[in-house]
Formats: sequence, C-alpha cells, structure tokens
Amino acid sequence: MVRIFFSADVHGSELVWRKWLNTTVQHKAEILLFCGDLTGKQVIPLVKKGDSLWIAHVVGRDWELHNEEEKKDMARRIREMGYYPVEMTLEEVKKYQGDPKKLEGLFREVMTARIREWLNMAVEKLPKDVEIVVMPGNDDELYIDPVIQEFAKEYENITYPLGKAVEFRHLPGFQMISMEYVNPTPWDTPREDSEKGLWKRLEKLRDQVIVSWGHVILNTHVPPYNTRLDLAPKLDKNLRPVTAMGSPVMVHVGSKSVRKFIEKYQPMIGLHGHIHESYASDKIKNTPVVNPGSEYMSGVLRGFIIDVSLDKGLERFWKIEG
Repeated sequence: MVRIFFSADVHGSELVWRKWLNTTVQHKAEILLFCGDLTGKQVIPLVKKGDSLWIAHVVGRDWELHNEEEKKDMARRIREMGYYPVEMTLEEVKKYQGDPKKLEGLFREVMTARIREWLNMAVEKLPKDVEIVVMPGNDDELYIDPVIQEFAKEYENITYPLGKAVEFRHLPGFQMISMEYVNPTPWDTPREDSEKGLWKRLEKLRDQVIVSWGHVILNTHVPPYNTRLDLAPKLDKNLRPVTAMGSPVMVHVGSKSVRKFIEKYQPMIGLHGHIHESYASDKIKNTPVVNPGSEYMSGVLRGFIIDVSLDKGLERFWKIEG
C-alpha cells in the first residue's frame, strides 16, 4: 500500500507548509503533493521609525514593535498568514507605492525567495525516499516555475509535474498528469484559459499517458464543473457576494472541459483545488474527485489522504484538517 497526501492553495502560509511537511510523520505519507497557488498576495512593510521602533499595519490593525524580538515575532506571524514581511523605511514605502514596476520587482524577489526557502525545508526535513510534487496554480506568476524546476533537476525526490506524465517510484505502473490553468475568473489571474484552450491542454497531456486510465491520477488545479468541489459565492458586478435570506448564493464555477475529460477517460481519481469554500469529495461516473479546500489564513492544513495498492489501484481516501 502506498500513501499519498494531497493539499492545495497554501497561498504563502509558512505555517501550513510546515504542517504539510510533517504529514510524513503524522500520517506516514510516502508521496506529498502540494498543487496550486503557492504564493501570497501582499507585502507588509515593517517600517523602521528609529533604532528600536518599527510600525506594521497587519490585518486592519497598527502595531508598534519595540525591539528585535518583537519584530522577528511579528515577521513570523506575517509569514504564517501568507504575507511577506519586508523591513523598510517610510521613504522606501512611498517609492514602492509610486512605482508599480519597482513594486512588481519586490514581489518577484520575495515570492521566489520563499519558494526557495520552502523547498530547502523539504530537502532538509524529509527523508530522501519521500517523493515530493510541487505545482503552481492560476494565482502564481510564471517566474516561480524555474525555482521549482531547479530543485527538481538537483534532487531526485522533487518533481515539477507540468507538461508531462509523472511516474512515481513508489507507484510503478501508475501515472499522474497535471494542469495548473483554470477557466476565466473575475480577477484575471496569470494562468487562465478558455474552456477550448483548457481542452487542448488536457488532450496534450492525454497523449502522454501510456498506462490504463484506471491507473491515472488527474491533477488539475481547477475542479470539474457542477460538482460539490466547485461551489463558490455568486458575485455582483462590483465583485461582492450576492445574498438571499442572509446567506450567500452559491454557484458552480469549475471547468466544463475538466468534467468532460473525466467523463470521457475515467481516471483513477481527480485531485483539484482552487475553490477554497468547497472542501469536499464527489464522483463523476466511476471517478472520485476531491478538493481539500483552503483555510490558509488561519494556518489550517486541509488535505486528502489517498491509499493506493499496486494490484488494486485506489483503495480508500479521506479528508483531514489540522
């Protein structure tokens, strides 16, 4: 029996990442998958006001930090929430605010640095026989990919899964195909495509499958349309949730192409993310599909444990959080 632990949508939270690494101890996982939306969304300045005073505005509140210990503790808390703490002067803050290109360069620097730090953690913490798969999602800029590829080239147990069919050492005779792109969102994120475009991407991956579809893991960041995995709040023209009787109106926002692909080829299991609210499993014909959802701001790790046997294929799966 081989145990897989699958999670997604960490969005920069270092606390969630550390918990994910610990699943080899807590749950005896042999293959770790973190697939989609690795990076955070905000830089938080630690503004230096004197020799021993820094100011930080964090989640709607101003903080005064009176020594190095308080500053380091605040930086840790910011990283755990998925943001990027950067020490700077007030003048530097104003320069970044007035120069979008300079700010974009700062994001590139802190995002790639954190991915590198996280992968170094994985190398240092995990046994060499644990297989690690790390994949970007639609929210991730393209410039983080070379960092993952660099580690995958240097370390045999780290895999960058895009553009190929992955074969695991622990699962001979099985393959995984992966896609990070999603159908269009209101936020125009870096990796979006039309349904027609998504279908073409999936068909290219199909061509690389050389095992029976009952031995294929389909790993797409976007979940299939019209399942329990793709329910999100309906938004009005101002991107505010629509409510009825005091509750948000939920709509299906997944990919019709991904659903069609699963219906046609019936892989062993579908692994998905993207929609944080839809922490669920479902079934399309004979294929189970799962979405661990995300609660990264609270430091909660959500995931699915998946047990696969070499002779029978998928044995069982269940969701966990902690």
